[in-house]
Amino acid sequence: MIGELKKLKIEAYKTIKFNESDKVGEFIAMFNPATYSQKFEIEYNKEQGQGTSGSAQSFGKIKPQDYTFEFLFDGTGAAAEPTDVAEEIKYFLDLTYRFDGELHRPYFCKLHWGHLVVRCVMKSANVNYTLFKPDGFPLRAKIQATFSQISDDELRAAEEGRNSPDLTHYRVVQDGDNLPLMTYKIYGEFSHYPLVALYNGLNDFRTLETGRKIAFPPLAELEQMLTAEE
Repeated sequence: MIGELKKLKIEAYKTIKFNESDKVGEFIAMFNPATYSQKFEIEYNKEQGQGTSGSAQSFGKIKPQDYTFEFLFDGTGAAAEPTDVAEEIKYFLDLTYRFDGELHRPYFCKLHWGHLVVRCVMKSANVNYTLFKPDGFPLRAKIQATFSQISDDELRAAEEGRNSPDLTHYRVVQDGDNLPLMTYKIYGEFSHYPLVALYNGLNDFRTLETGRKIAFPPLAELEQMLTAEE
């Protein structure tokens, strides 16, 4: 069963919280795109040791996803209600690209189409004018626009998982807690607990004081400590 036709929509907001009170306006595409692309990219650290023939390509970070769309503007009235192409393009760029003097940056955007809901910012836009009136005003144009996905710190921390071994975590000792088990919950293995004890200056890791805060540093930092000891 074919669903109801819904147009691609871009909402612009003043803050990354995307509260309704911060909404500036919205752009509704004249025509839905025939295709769009979604780019996934992982960045690796490519440092290579002296005299080696390869690199371990250790994980660096997952880059924000990029979405590229082509927007069509038609002022001839042949396929839709005639519109002022120049004004429509200006409005599109006002919401997605224009520098706001009060915010000291362009607006934050939320893109809606079907199952796709993306919080993003404009990364680039290429405007191509293809048809003109005799007086030089545009009648048709295409914009190829790329948006880069964003998330605020709170949302990103929730999505990445509060137990990520790449972040420093703090846990308060509860009755019955022991350091090996607490270490396992953070790093997924027991073997790091002596280094965690050393990091926190614990003389007796077998008896933990209830209510004490224990720091669990990034896994890479623990590995550096182990290398230094060797």
